[in-house]
Amino acid sequence: MRWLRQVGDWFDRRLGISSTLLPVLRHPIPRAVDGPMGWWYIFGSASMTLLAVQIVTGIGLALVYVPSADKAYASLLYLNEVEPLGWFLRSLHYYAGSGMVVMVLAHMTQVFLQGAYKYPREMTWVVGVCLLLCTLGMFFTGQILRWDPDAYWGLGVGASMAGRVPVIGPWVVEVLLGGPVIGADSLSRFFALHVFVIPGTLLAALGVHLWLVLSCGISDVPRPGVLVDPRTYDAEYHESVTKSGVPFLGDALLKDLFASAVAVIVVVVIAAILGPKGPTGPPDPTLPGANPRPEWPFLWLFALLALSPPSIETFVMLVFPVVLIIALFLVPFVSNRGERAPSRRPVAVLSVIVIYTVLGILTYEGQTAPWSPEMTAWSGDPIPVRLVEHSSPLELQGAVVFQNKNCRNCHAIDGSGGQRGPDLTTVGVRLTRDQLIDQVSNGTPGAKGAPGGGEMPAYGKQIDAPQMTALAAFLASLRPAGQPPAIPAAQPHADPQP
Repeated sequence: MRWLRQVGDWFDRRLGISSTLLPVLRHPIPRAVDGPMGWWYIFGSASMTLLAVQIVTGIGLALVYVPSADKAYASLLYLNEVEPLGWFLRSLHYYAGSGMVVMVLAHMTQVFLQGAYKYPREMTWVVGVCLLLCTLGMFFTGQILRWDPDAYWGLGVGASMAGRVPVIGPWVVEVLLGGPVIGADSLSRFFALHVFVIPGTLLAALGVHLWLVLSCGISDVPRPGVLVDPRTYDAEYHESVTKSGVPFLGDALLKDLFASAVAVIVVVVIAAILGPKGPTGPPDPTLPGANPRPEWPFLWLFALLALSPPSIETFVMLVFPVVLIIALFLVPFVSNRGERAPSRRPVAVLSVIVIYTVLGILTYEGQTAPWSPEMTAWSGDPIPVRLVEHSSPLELQGAVVFQNKNCRNCHAIDGSGGQRGPDLTTVGVRLTRDQLIDQVSNGTPGAKGAPGGGEMPAYGKQIDAPQMTALAAFLASLRPAGQPPAIPAAQPHADPQP
């Protein structure tokens, strides 16, 4: 063992482990935290452990996953069905993320109920809120990377919500999607968010959070009648941990290690039993009737939107979440002194009970609630009146089909709509009704699912014959005043009638 000790000493003299890490592990904590009440303090360590599991499994998944619109789905199938234990790696990554959300929420609930956010730990709580938001952001972006119908249309819903932001809505959509519509750039951007941007932000915030825990100390177990007074708290806390404190490297660390081990075991068992989450099928932009459903941490908001009247949808989408986040940030500044014991803070206890009850009910409803908001905020402006004011009933019906089938996600009319396909403002001059029907039914020559693979998919199976006839009539009517309709190429072009 002598040579092993010598090797350890060699590294220690150069890395300074004993002079830096050991003092951190031996820093004093209140004696009560080292006792039975210390089990309330294990959720933070369990969250960090599950984050480590996510990082390790995420690296393994990144070696196989291809973040491109045409290969992402196939790479997930390869992981599920071909790569040895690839299915388990995906499952472990997903359920470690779910467990991390649960642990972070449990940790913040414990901190709130025990008043541990009060002076001098206001910034510790603020950074904790940032960690919660990053964790939820990881969950949302991870769903998009599955690139199945729920991911595709869920991203459409997210873009629709972002598109409702006043003034900067279109710009926000462009930044999120990499263009006016969902495409290959959208998946690349969410891959970068999921793998680089959000994890980097999360790890940086975690470093600040741990530094604040060390600098401000771990809060003592709350006792009824012991008040937090910023004028005397620092001196009282320092005297307490100096006289009766115990090092963290003891029973407190053992509790954290045990809780972390249990969390990992539970996640491994669940992952092995339930298997990976999706993908349910390839993403199909030709299914405008899709009913997207978010991941479970967002089902409460999904249900709230589905059950709300249309008149308040924008408020629920844009204002309500912002109000909740601001309220979380303001908690330690509204109440940063006084009682910490839950038995003396009935409002705090009642608030937790009401919040979790409401969230539980809405989450349950969100599993079956139909989607009600329109997913067309980025390209769903009404068709200009001047284009339909002289239309026939059949052409008006076609305008409704055009709007309801989300054609404007890819095609602009009168300068409003997507830019992926050509502007259709004057399409009636270029194509006849029969040509329009053929184009919509069979797609662009070369499109996937159409003869040859170009950019426009075939919609013949998504639009029935009466709708197709009405849609072609409307599109054929889109031409400047006085311009004749397009005629088949075999016929000579006749002069317009006076």
